[in-house]
Amino acid sequence: MKQPAPAQRGKPAAKNKRKSREELNQEARDRKRDKKHSGHKAGSRANPETQSASKGKSNKSADPRLGSKKPVALVADGTTQTVKKPAAQPKPKAEKVRLTPQEELAKLENDERLDTLLDRLENGETLSGEEQAWLDETLDRIDELMETLGIALDDDAEDEQAEEDMMRLLKGH
Repeated sequence: MKQPAPAQRGKPAAKNKRKSREELNQEARDRKRDKKHSGHKAGSRANPETQSASKGKSNKSADPRLGSKKPVALVADGTTQTVKKPAAQPKPKAEKVRLTPQEELAKLENDERLDTLLDRLENGETLSGEEQAWLDETLDRIDELMETLGIALDDDAEDEQAEEDMMRLLKGH
């Protein structure tokens, strides 16, 4: 059989001293204060601290608010498959759209640049070499198209007819 342990000699066993209400309250306040300061400081999400100084690897600081770059479908189709875009294929050289001579002539006659350059010439302004070259080329093309379509500018015939009309009016008076 085991014998009981001998009692301490000298001082009798001290009873645990109970803490007063004031001490308990103070300890609770201390614990609360320690717990309150355990998280991040206010605004740490909106204004993250730059850690690049300590790392030294990247010049840009990564924004912790940025998430995945994966596109998210805003409307549920019922399909769970992701839609993959086909790889961009290099476009073949755009062939010039062939216009009929009538369409091309109409387009050239309605060209604003041509109108402004002709107006400037009528006002006595001089054109730059590039503008003059473009104007000559465009007017030559208009002449070719008019010949192709069989449209003839009879400036001489119109002038002669106008002169005859004038002569008749003058003789009549």
